Amino acid sequence: MEEERSLNFIEQIVEKDIQEGKNDGRIQTRFPPEPNGYLHIGHVKAICMDFGIAEKYNGVCNLRFDDTNPVKEDVEYVDSIQRDIQWLGFQWGNVYYASDYFQQLYDLAIDFIKHGMAYVDEQTAEQIAEQKGTPTEPGVASPYRDRPVEENLRLFQAMQNGEIEDGKMVLRAKIDMANPNMHFRDPIMYRIITTHPHHRTGRKWNVYPMYDFAHGQSDYFEGVTHSICTLEFVVHRPLYDYYIDRMIDFGYQRNPNDVEDRTHQYEFNRLNITYTVMSKRKMLQLVQEGLVAGWDDPRMPTVCGLRRRGYTAKAIRKFIDAIGYTKVEGMIDVGLLEHTIREELKETAPRMLAIFDPVKLVLTNYDKTGETIIAENIDGHPELGTREMPFAKELYIERGDFQEQGDKNFFRLSPMGREVRLKGAYIIQATGCEKDATGKITTVYATYDPDSKSGTEGGNRKTKATINWVECTSCIDVETRLYDRLFACENPSAEEGDFRDLLNPDSLKVVTCKAENALRKEMQPLHIEGGVPDLHHYQLLKNGFFVVDQDTTAEKLILNRTASLKDNWQK
Repeated sequence: MEEERSLNFIEQIVEKDIQEGKNDGRIQTRFPPEPNGYLHIGHVKAICMDFGIAEKYNGVCNLRFDDTNPVKEDVEYVDSIQRDIQWLGFQWGNVYYASDYFQQLYDLAIDFIKHGMAYVDEQTAEQIAEQKGTPTEPGVASPYRDRPVEENLRLFQAMQNGEIEDGKMVLRAKIDMANPNMHFRDPIMYRIITTHPHHRTGRKWNVYPMYDFAHGQSDYFEGVTHSICTLEFVVHRPLYDYYIDRMIDFGYQRNPNDVEDRTHQYEFNRLNITYTVMSKRKMLQLVQEGLVAGWDDPRMPTVCGLRRRGYTAKAIRKFIDAIGYTKVEGMIDVGLLEHTIREELKETAPRMLAIFDPVKLVLTNYDKTGETIIAENIDGHPELGTREMPFAKELYIERGDFQEQGDKNFFRLSPMGREVRLKGAYIIQATGCEKDATGKITTVYATYDPDSKSGTEGGNRKTKATINWVECTSCIDVETRLYDRLFACENPSAEEGDFRDLLNPDSLKVVTCKAENALRKEMQPLHIEGGVPDLHHYQLLKNGFFVVDQDTTAEKLILNRTASLKDNWQK
C-alpha cells in the first residue's frame, strides 16, 4: 500500500475554508485555457490541480475557454483541449467561454466609464508603455486621462461599431499611475480587433476584453470559489480583486443572497522540465518552421505528443503527483518523467525480440522443420500470456553479439569455444564466419546443443550470456523511430541567442529492424475512439519500450521508442 501523501498548501486552504463554512462548503474550480494551441505537460499540472481539488472535495470543475483574442484562436484547439482533458481521465462539469460574457463585460466597461473609472486613450502602444514608468518611478498620466464621461462613452461605442481602426484607441481603467504594482497603472481593458472574426461570435464584436478584465469577472459570474493559477499571476491578483470589488460596488451579484460569496485567487509554481521549452510561442515556431513534425511530434511536451510517444495518462498523472505543488519555482529533471513511464511499462508491456543491426546466423547441425519456441509475454508471468516464435536453421542476431576474435571480457558469441544461449531457446557455439569483399561479416556459423532447449531438463545449463534472435523467413521489417530529448542543453529557455540553435541534432533516428513474427498483428490502421488512437506498448528486449505509431498501415509497422531501458533517475 502506498504511503498517503500529505496535503499540499492549496488543499490545506480548501479544507480550512470548508471547516469555516465558507461558501456554504461549496467547492468550485475552473480550468481556463486559451484556445490558441495544444495543451502541454505544464497545463497538465494545472489540470490535475483544478480537477483534482474538485474531485477530492466533492465539488465541480468547469472548463472555460479564454477566447478573448480571435487573432490566435481556433476551434481546432478547442476540440484538442477537450480531447486531452478526457484522455487524462478528467471530466468537467460545464463548458463555458469568456465570449459567453462579452455582453456583460461590455456593460461592465460602460459602468466603469460612467463612474469615471475608465477612459479611451488614443496613444500608441509604445507611448503607453513608455509612460507607465518603472517599479521605482511613477508613471506619467495620459493626456486623454481626464476626458469627459460622455466623450468616453461616445468613443467606446465608436470602437465597438467598427468606426475606429485597429490600434488607434484602447479603453483603460483609471486607477493609479504611481502605484508600485505596475498592473495598477491604468491597465488596458479593451482593444480593437476587426481583422479576424471570432470563432464563436463571428463579426459581432469589434472590441475585445484583455485577460485581466475578463478572467476574474468570468470566475465571479460562474461562482468559482477557488481560482487557482500559476505564480506569474501573483502580481495580477490585486487587480483581479479590484475589478471584482468594483463589480460588487456596481451591484453585480453572483449570489443575490450573499454578496460576500466571492472567488479568491491562489497561485502555485509552474512546471519547468529540463531539456524542454514550455512556451507555446516557441512550440508554435517549431511547428510552423517544420523543425518538428507537428504538435503531436513525439519529441514535443504537448499532451498529444507525449501520448504519441507512448506515455500513458496514468504515468503522466503519477509524475505530476510526485513533483507536487509549492510556491517556489524550480526545474524538474526530465528523468523523473521517463522513470514513471518505465515503472509502468516494465510491468505491463509484452516483451518482443527485435534485431536492429542484423547479421545472419546459420546453425549448421540443425535439421528440424516447423519448430516453435513458446515464450512468455512477460518473463515470470505466465498468467499474462505466451506466444509462439518460429525457430529454424537460419536466424538473425545482433552484429554486436559476435566477435571473430573475442577477447577475455567478451562473453557473447565468438569461435573461442564459449557457449551462449539463444533467448528462450538453445545453447550454441560459434564455429566461424563469412565476410564480403570489404571484410564485413555477412554470416556467422554455429552449432547448437539439441538437449539444451529452455524449459526442458537439459535447459537448465547456465551460460555467461544470452543473446536475442529472430527467425529469418518469418520475421518482419519494422520502422523504429528512436527519440531523444529535443534540446541538447538542460535549460534552453535560460540560454542566450536563438533557442532553435539549441536543438539536439540526434533527437530522432530512424532504424529498420527485424522483429519477431508476433508483431505482424499490429500491421493495421489503429483503432480511433473519440479522436484518440488505441496504442499498444511493447518492450523490445535490450532496446527499450516502444509504442505502435499512428502512421502504421497494413503494409508497414512503425514503432516509436517511448523510453530506453536505462534509468538513471533512482541513482
